[in-house]
Order: sequence, then C-alpha cells, then structure tokens
Amino acid sequence: MLHAKGLTKIYSSGKALDSVSISLKAGSISGLLGKNGAGKSTLFKILCNLVTADEGKVEINSNRKKPIGAVIEHPGLYSYLNAYDNLKIFASMQNAPSDRNSLENYLRMVGLPLDRKDPVQNFSMGMKQRLGIAIALLNDPEILILDEPFSGLDPIGVASLITLIKKFASQGIAIFISSHLMAELHKCCDYLYIIDNGAIVNHGPTFQLINNLVSIYTLTAENISNSSVVKKYAIHFEKNNVTVNCVSGEMPILLKELLEEGFQVTACVPNITLEQLLKNDL
Repeated sequence: MLHAKGLTKIYSSGKALDSVSISLKAGSISGLLGKNGAGKSTLFKILCNLVTADEGKVEINSNRKKPIGAVIEHPGLYSYLNAYDNLKIFASMQNAPSDRNSLENYLRMVGLPLDRKDPVQNFSMGMKQRLGIAIALLNDPEILILDEPFSGLDPIGVASLITLIKKFASQGIAIFISSHLMAELHKCCDYLYIIDNGAIVNHGPTFQLINNLVSIYTLTAENISNSSVVKKYAIHFEKNNVTVNCVSGEMPILLKELLEEGFQVTACVPNITLEQLLKNDL
C-alpha cells in the first residue's frame, strides 16, 4: 500500500534520515522503534508530505481523497473547545462530512463519550490521543500514522489504545506507529523497523526479531517461587514471578513441565531491550 525507498533528509545540524526504506501493508500494524532523536518524526513528516526528502521517493497505492491520516508528535487540539466542536472544525478544514451523525460516528469509533460538553483541556492524555485519532480518520484514510501515541499514558491507557489500534487494523487500515519503548510495540506490531541515527539498522516480523534475540523471560504463576522445575533456569525469584534464562526453543518445554508440576503460567513476557535490537545490525 505504501512503499518508501531511499529516503534521505539533511539539515544544517546533520543527516536526519539516511537512505530509509519501508513498506506498509493493508491491515498490518508496523512499528518504528528508536531512541529519541533517531529520526522517527522526520520520517513520518516525509510520509505525510509535510517535509520534502532530499533523496528517495514515496509511493502510495490509494485512490482516496486522503490516503494518510496522522497524529505527529502530539494531537493539535483547540483546548478551549469540546471534542465535538474540535472534530467539526477539522472536518471543515479537510472538506470532510461535518453533519452531526458523521461526527458522532467518529467519536464512537475511537470510544469517546458523546455527552462530554466540557473543553478538551479537561481530558486525560488518553482521551486527547483518541480525539487526535478521530481527526486523523476524517475522510477515511487507508493508512494511519501515530507518532509516540503511548507517551504519557498509564498502563490502562496503553492497553486501551492498543485494543483500539488493533481494531482499526482488523478493518484493513495500514497502521504505522513509532515509539522509543519496546514493550508497547511488541504487544501490537506485526512488523518492526529499528531506526538509529537516521538509518534502519534492523527489521523483520516482530515475533521473529524477538524470538531470535530473547533469552530472558519473566513468568507469572501463583506461588511459582515454590517450583522445583524452574530453579534450573531461574535468575531472580519473587513470590508469583520468576525471571528465567531460557532460549525461545526451550520455553514450550519449561511451560509444559510447570503445568505438569501444577503451576499454571498466566504470563510469559520476553525481556528484550532496544539496545539488543540496535546491536543486531543488518
């Protein structure tokens, strides 16, 4: 649906992007993982035609009036207006349907209440993110770009936003999300691009990248610290959690042994850092 090849952008301060190539597919969630200042926002601005690349090109296979909807850096809202009036102004700017039924439908799509009449300055960060996404979805784009959407959200807000993002992907929208935090992207992305100093240094299916590199997991089960099976793998114990050193191929065996021992594992979380992914250069 979207293909970018060899995107390079140079500012007076240095090279922001260095021959970056990415592809986005309909119904797929792709992640862009990198440290602050790695070039994530610059890439998004080029994809949205807000900044011109010095080299390279972007090809979008779409016939829609607005192929891409985006929230870059933070939702640009009118803080003194309510959600409905914000949406109405942006619909007018984009020449999108602005009748009450259409606007209320967008609010429903992102899970915002229709009865909130107070200014959005009273909204939580999660609600502001949802309103920003509603604005990005005006005119029904096929691609949704979200720049650091989890920033400032509490764990409940993160989980709720991930559920919303997955819902839109299931409707065929191609979604591209950036973050400097591994955990959030690991939970929702089908494919990951790792960016460092303006260059893509690693990429691949999320499961494959994690599976190839991870060797430490955190397991959760009631009273798992009493398990004898897990002791040969354990490097840190708590009452209901244990951190184990175990390659991915051994994990199904360990989980089976724990179940046979009477411990039902309710969570198995791979511990992997951005630094590990950055070191595994292409």
